[in-house]
Amino acid sequence: MDFEFLHSLRDIDGANLPVKSMARRYAAGHQVPAHNHNRAQLLYASEGVVIVSTREGRWMIPPEHALWIPPHVEHAVEMLVDVKMLSLYLAADIVPGLPDAFRVMNVTDLAHELLVAAVEPAPEDDVPGRLELVTPLLLHVIPTLPQVPLGLPFPADPRFAALCRRFMAAPSPDVSIEHWAAELSMSRRSFTRAFRRQTGLSLSTWRQQASVFSALPRLAAGEPVTGVALDMGYDSIGAFITMFKRVLGASPRAYLTARGGNRSQRSQ
Repeated sequence: MDFEFLHSLRDIDGANLPVKSMARRYAAGHQVPAHNHNRAQLLYASEGVVIVSTREGRWMIPPEHALWIPPHVEHAVEMLVDVKMLSLYLAADIVPGLPDAFRVMNVTDLAHELLVAAVEPAPEDDVPGRLELVTPLLLHVIPTLPQVPLGLPFPADPRFAALCRRFMAAPSPDVSIEHWAAELSMSRRSFTRAFRRQTGLSLSTWRQQASVFSALPRLAAGEPVTGVALDMGYDSIGAFITMFKRVLGASPRAYLTARGGNRSQRSQ
């Protein structure tokens, strides 16, 4: 670990205040090595796409989303594109209702403004007493943020994990339970039960989430929906959009625009 990173960890864990904030910019490809801290973290990617990896799975944070990271859990962070990250580090039980597990959340307009005011206020807003008003409101807004299914649990069994990693490297809508079960010399029924036990999801649901997981960074970077859909093996754009809407409730364009485009335009 580099000196700056170690200094940041000591600064976070040694803070006397119940809430510690930090704003950082990272270049595409930058990796924060595996680490943990004694506080919970709200990691907000106000710009860019972030992947957080743990032993239990991987969580993707596209623009205008945040990840809740419980305390004492080892995690690594990778920047898929240039990233602006705003983080809050919170002492345990600071307010009731905060999550107790990893959770990807959609950051509402109100939460966005409160996070910016708390972590990186504009000079004209950085006035005495303002933070004491903003922070308590932000802490009570966090538990109300909508959860989105961008967590991707990986099986602990290395045989299942190998299949899942291969799918992530080349997503395809044609993967079937029968095909994967045959590769592991299992019956369909045994495979289905084992996969759900390993991940908490059916293969169909896991595959759809993994496909969105792979597609979102490319879409957020501005790649056309048509090219992404074809690269992922979809015969029609409509089929890809239908799958995307099934997972996230909106088409790719509507989803990304609602969660970043308008806000970015206001800030320019």
